[in-house]
Amino acid sequence: MTREMTVRQFIIAELEKGSMTARDLSKAIRIPEKEANAHMEHVAKSLHSPKRLIIEPPVCNKCGFIFSERRRFTSPSRCPRCRHEGIQPPAFRIDVR
Repeated sequence: MTREMTVRQFIIAELEKGSMTARDLSKAIRIPEKEANAHMEHVAKSLHSPKRLIIEPPVCNKCGFIFSERRRFTSPSRCPRCRHEGIQPPAFRIDVR
């Protein structure tokens, strides 16, 4: 991360390159994963048209349930269908129309 860019500007730049999870972002920026999730809410609000934040929903590793209706930026604790706790976290990317 360069000194001229804020954390959120760096997140936007990374997400324009491709899809990343909060864990991927936290490693790239060297901030805690919880902090990366908190920044995602602000990044989503600050994007102007034609850019928009795309959230690839979490998926259960056991039964394949897709959390398509989930609007939170964090990963769910367990699957509502099979109660398995192994959940693939949501991924984020910025789409430019």
